[in-house]
Amino acid sequence: MANQMIMKVEGQEFVMERVFNAPKELVFKAFSEAEHLKQWWGPRGWTLTACTIDFRPGGVWHYCMKCIDENQGDFFGFESWGKGIYGEIVEQEKIVYTDYFSDAEGNESEDMPPSLITLVFEEQDGKTKVLSRSRFHSAEALQASVEMGMEQGIRETWDRLVEHLEAVQQ
Repeated sequence: MANQMIMKVEGQEFVMERVFNAPKELVFKAFSEAEHLKQWWGPRGWTLTACTIDFRPGGVWHYCMKCIDENQGDFFGFESWGKGIYGEIVEQEKIVYTDYFSDAEGNESEDMPPSLITLVFEEQDGKTKVLSRSRFHSAEALQASVEMGMEQGIRETWDRLVEHLEAVQQ
């Protein structure tokens, strides 16, 4: 059941879990290296036009997602900048970062709530279970993100990761 994804809200946290049919080392790299992230990060119809990563505690991941799908109406051509600041990194086990909406210069958005994201990678019979917990400063901030379509965006993003992992293992 590699394509089954669990999503739930627990108070101030948005929790996701999915098993990927790939070794843990590869899945960890997919979340931590720009060359990988450029291939799958973002919902369908979006591409990363910028992606820089300083993968260390205190380092910054800065990226831009651009909608390249004309069928997405008003979103076509729209750019969305994001910024992550890494906290804790345990090689092939865990990545903790604070996720912000930002601008092209990396200035964090005052309008959108940041979240503290913890990714845990667990080996399961040659596959990798990823557990993601996104903690917001309040249940209301989490609800605002859910109402923006966060669930569909993440589901499509992780579906693209499945496809990327299949492609690089062939």
